[in-house]
Amino acid sequence: MDNTPLSFAPPRGMRDFYPEDMLFREHLFETWKMSAWRFGFLPYDACVVESLDLLRRKAGEEISEQIYAFADKSGRELALRAEMTPTLARMIAARQGSLRFPLKWYAIAQCFRYERMTRGRKREHYQWNLDIVGAQSVLAETEVIAAAASAMKELGLGPGDYRIRFNNRALLSELLKKLGIQPQHHAATFLALDKRGKIPDCEIEELLRREGLPSEAVSSALELMAITTLEEIENRLGGETPALRRIRDFQQAAEACGILDLLIFDLSVVRGLSYYTGIVFEAFDTERKFRAIFGGGRYDNLLGDIGARPMTAVGLGFGDVVIAELLREKESGPCRLQPAVTAVGYMSEQQAQLAIRIASALRRRGRNVDMRLSPEKPRNFFSYAGGGNTAEAVFIGPDEAASGILRFKDLSNGQERQMAISELLEGHPGSAGHTTGQS
Repeated sequence: MDNTPLSFAPPRGMRDFYPEDMLFREHLFETWKMSAWRFGFLPYDACVVESLDLLRRKAGEEISEQIYAFADKSGRELALRAEMTPTLARMIAARQGSLRFPLKWYAIAQCFRYERMTRGRKREHYQWNLDIVGAQSVLAETEVIAAAASAMKELGLGPGDYRIRFNNRALLSELLKKLGIQPQHHAATFLALDKRGKIPDCEIEELLRREGLPSEAVSSALELMAITTLEEIENRLGGETPALRRIRDFQQAAEACGILDLLIFDLSVVRGLSYYTGIVFEAFDTERKFRAIFGGGRYDNLLGDIGARPMTAVGLGFGDVVIAELLREKESGPCRLQPAVTAVGYMSEQQAQLAIRIASALRRRGRNVDMRLSPEKPRNFFSYAGGGNTAEAVFIGPDEAASGILRFKDLSNGQERQMAISELLEGHPGSAGHTTGQS
């Protein structure tokens, strides 16, 4: 028999959600949902267990190493999903012939990655995913970003709190070609450059050399990251290119929908997932204290790579961990959902049935009611009600039963309002048996 004391903590990197945590989570989820609906996205969901083959082939090098994988009792190789985009591609492929495009879908998915624990990084998290599939226009990029910006505003965060850094992988490819780096090396170069700031440059140089890049190309690739303007890139490329035109179209669309002031061009934004092909973006707090708040970009090859008809797509992922830490630090905005609750208490068993009717009548009127489940003294009742998220409280004792008048106390300012019991119970089942003189 194992006598080792049982740990009451969740597994490392996982989370429990107590009621106070759930209040914030529900508020965040509701904000995400309302922003998605405001921009015309439809909800979808999927199984949390996926084919390991799908995730391993399409998630990207770094995430492939972080997948929670296992074999089921029949020996099938499965995994907990590390991110939602491959699942979305699988679902679209299954019904591609009957779906209407472009489609706009969203999901709030729980994802799992076995990765090193740091601030803002857990081994499980919830992620709001927005995807537009089948739209070539850069309006798809601006639409998902604008939806995320709308959610940020609802959470109390504005342009002074965060910025969205963007790049175009196609533009970086054009620059690499100019340096003589062949297209077959671009994907590995992207992954290496994406690690800039996370590992020393000497390690990035080693990764690039292993890929077969000559020393002069390695140095030149790292020097590209110092470029800060589109004008300098245009000079290096010898004029405007398709990728530069795409970025300028994106900026014009962003200006039209009112999000241009949030955007900063940054050639170092690459994104670690291998399926991105075009404009990519990541949002960070302005002080850069945290990991990315949300990120995403255009991916053109994923559907074709899994055997479906090729289609272009744009996606955005917005996790719950970093935004929670940012809001706690800012202490701004409606960070918690505070449902308006009315507490109902009573002094003795003689008032119990009346209290039940009053609580039921309030609920029928749409109020959220927390009814005490046993008699108690007024002092204990109001102490309980004042310690939670209760907006108002009503206590029923012999005096209230005798007078037929209820006193609702606003716990934010101590003011009271009165209401006749008969008015509240009018038409309520059992009200005919109520007598205001009962004690």
